[in-house]
Amino acid sequence: MKYIIAIIGLLVVLGLAYVASNNRKNIKVKPIILMVIIQIILASLLLNTKFGLVVIKGFADVFSKILEYAGSGVSFVFGGLANKGEMSFFLNVLLPIIFISVLIGIFQYLKILPLIMKGIGLLLSKVNGMGKLESYNAVASAMVGQSEVFITVKKQLSKLPPNRLYTLCASAMSTVSMSIVGAYMTMIQPRYVVTALVINLFGGFIISSIINPYTVKEEEDILIIRDEEKHSFFEMLGEYILDGFKVAIIVGAMLIGFVALMAGINDVFHIIFHISFQDILGYIFAPFAIIMGVPVSEAVQAGGIMATKLVTNEFVAMMDLTKIQGHFSPRTLGIISVFLVSFANFSSIGIIAGAVKALNEKQGNTVAKFGLKLLYGATLVSVLSAVIVSIVL
Repeated sequence: MKYIIAIIGLLVVLGLAYVASNNRKNIKVKPIILMVIIQIILASLLLNTKFGLVVIKGFADVFSKILEYAGSGVSFVFGGLANKGEMSFFLNVLLPIIFISVLIGIFQYLKILPLIMKGIGLLLSKVNGMGKLESYNAVASAMVGQSEVFITVKKQLSKLPPNRLYTLCASAMSTVSMSIVGAYMTMIQPRYVVTALVINLFGGFIISSIINPYTVKEEEDILIIRDEEKHSFFEMLGEYILDGFKVAIIVGAMLIGFVALMAGINDVFHIIFHISFQDILGYIFAPFAIIMGVPVSEAVQAGGIMATKLVTNEFVAMMDLTKIQGHFSPRTLGIISVFLVSFANFSSIGIIAGAVKALNEKQGNTVAKFGLKLLYGATLVSVLSAVIVSIVL
């Protein structure tokens, strides 16, 4: 039965992408089928084999150690601030982002990260039928973040037509930055974080190649990556420390605002309609939860979590999931966890449009115009990844 539901889910997701396509005649079917098969194979390897267990355990152990090191710095500055025995979300989940940002900076400085991004990007371009720039950008988004990635391709930004610009922005919204992966792992199981990171990469290409299909000419497919201005090692450290701190503060501020707003809206809806706003959203999103493989009995609650991610952000949704995870079966928990690991939410439209506008005002305005279509596509990527995982769980 789960395979029938998964096939229906795949057809619905691809059908919804097809409906929004701006050039249906140019859709290339073979790369799409190939990438769906690759997603299924990778999800199965990561979640159902000893090899996958070793990879995920290694990944989780590395981030566990990083969070431990980060905790030393946080404890030195803020030790004793949190109530004993209580976990402070800001101190234990957000502030470690600073140390992870430093590590990313060091790998960037040593030219290790750009080499990895170029290599994987070129390999992906052979599979997805898209340009080298698009493939590089998808990998780079996962490494350096959805706004910072555009700095690395600044030289080509002004020359990009709207269709190629859409694909770059869609990749940035469909993935998550390595700097906050550690934070996710404190809230949901690392195996689902790692799996989502890998299959979202292909999911972004699948949905973009349906919604926004095009062919890149060989002479236009030149990958020019902007090198960062050369700073001394310690200047670089200072810059990445501050960047990490800004991310932690911004996420913290958004959480305060969104969690408070959601609590207020829920109360108002309770008073007027005797049902919370999240429950209403849950009923709206329940059909999508069902095609993702969630049992009907759990679909409304799962739909509420999905909707929360869309209207607020993934952190708020993950926090809500940790509170009610006991109500879900392990399979449902895995499906919803994978769905949550992406930047597909309304606030990301402003973040990406602002990042591009800071580098090129005209292109930033172009991004703002197709902002809702970006969110539509990125949400379909999350649903697709969840459907793929439902096949192997």
